[in-house]
Amino acid sequence: MNVTFYGAVREVTGSMHLISSHSDRVLLDCGMFQGRRKESNLKNSVLPFDPEMLTNVVLSHGHIDHSGRIPLLVKNNFKGHIICTRPTMDACEFLLLDSAHIQESDAQYLNYKTLRSNLYGLKSFDGSKPSSKRRMNEIKKLLKKDMHALNTDVINQLIAKYRLEFIEPLYTVEDAEQSLSAFEGYPYREPVTVGRDMTCTFYEAGHILGSAMCMIKVRENGRLFRIIYTGDIGRFDRPIIRDPNTLFPEEDRDIDLMIMESTYGTRHHGPIDDLKERVKQVIIETVNRGGSIVIPAFAFGRTQELVYVLHELYDDNEVPKIPVYVDSPLAMKLTKVFGEHPEVYDRQTHETFLANAKNPFSFSHLEFVQSVEASMALMQKEDSHIVIASSGMCEAGRILHHLRYKVHNPKNTILIVGYMAENTLGRRIRDLGWEYEKSGRVGPPPMLKFLNKSYPLCARVVRLRGFSAHADQTEMLRFLKMSNLNISQIAVVHGEDHESTGFTEKLREEGYDAFIPHMGEPFQIR
Repeated sequence: MNVTFYGAVREVTGSMHLISSHSDRVLLDCGMFQGRRKESNLKNSVLPFDPEMLTNVVLSHGHIDHSGRIPLLVKNNFKGHIICTRPTMDACEFLLLDSAHIQESDAQYLNYKTLRSNLYGLKSFDGSKPSSKRRMNEIKKLLKKDMHALNTDVINQLIAKYRLEFIEPLYTVEDAEQSLSAFEGYPYREPVTVGRDMTCTFYEAGHILGSAMCMIKVRENGRLFRIIYTGDIGRFDRPIIRDPNTLFPEEDRDIDLMIMESTYGTRHHGPIDDLKERVKQVIIETVNRGGSIVIPAFAFGRTQELVYVLHELYDDNEVPKIPVYVDSPLAMKLTKVFGEHPEVYDRQTHETFLANAKNPFSFSHLEFVQSVEASMALMQKEDSHIVIASSGMCEAGRILHHLRYKVHNPKNTILIVGYMAENTLGRRIRDLGWEYEKSGRVGPPPMLKFLNKSYPLCARVVRLRGFSAHADQTEMLRFLKMSNLNISQIAVVHGEDHESTGFTEKLREEGYDAFIPHMGEPFQIR
């Protein structure tokens, strides 16, 4: 029996691992690569196997770096099922449709830019040589329906006419909708048949709503193999969802291979107990300066946790009660998914909110922003407020426009509460802002380029590691040592090279047989 590691090997995104037995081929996750546009597009567009050969897919959770290529799989004739927990199935309904919309919008915009540049180099429509400004206005009038919307019919026709390169989206909204019919949701701790001789049982991973460790049992040549895929391991003692599971059935304790993440394999987060106090401190300091707080946050998981913490602070009258805006239609939909699954909440959430007939994700100073017009008005708001917007790594979405209005003002704070992958705007903000703060803010501020313009990073940049949904090194070791598992080997994945390498060395020091797999190379379980 073999496991082939096709994604998130010595990098964080693109999780995808294939279990192959004599009778079955089951894929663990089908995630999207994220980072530099050209490099990511190339990786995402090519599947390293024929989707028709797959029996089923087991999905650990809904984050796009784990689920984002499922529509591409279905588009390419995958005929099996997507097996996951019920909350993950419900969340993917919105996450994958949103991803498809982004794929279509990005492709349309790139086609627009290609055509615009080509037309600008041609003679005027009447044969004259107009001024640059007049020429550009002619082209915009032709290619746009109004000030914002692209006239895709005209753009597509002209690209074909001039035989220009046409950019296809990775997949469409229609493809995503079709993929949703392949999903099947199951509760934790219920064995599910995923192949002729293969079952999967989900256990809480503590990462986000519905996230699961996947216990795969395979019978081959009269022997029972056990593989446990951790997916992304969450932190202990965080609010809302239960801690990572450490108690497994006695008959399933002996594990032939654990596939384990290493996002923060060498790092150590701050204590969770300090989290509310740090958020409180940031709010008070920013309001005292007369500024606002901009928080880039993933629509799924991080946004809801922020709302939860702010709700507690406001209920306890510990901070100035400035308005809180969640500027993300997707986050609003996913917050409803959170509200529909109280069965996976931890005891603290039940005692703090549900027992008092309160919704953890709603309070009087909180407003969800839906329309573009309301979002644009919010961007220009001068009174102190908090805005939570996606995308979490500042690569797209409404957060870019909030940054455009807020980044130049030293009264404001950009609060970094999540992981920022290499080569993303979020990573540049984090790193440049941190260096500027460490220097005492001496000299000219660093410059950030986004939305085709450069902006001075004058706003304060604060990093809160306690919000991370990923366990750090100490917590991952805590999971291993608290669990009742006997593990033969650990394959270390889902971490940048230095994190995976450092964590592997630490595991070996602790007596585990750990290794970092090679991309695309089959690993035989004996």
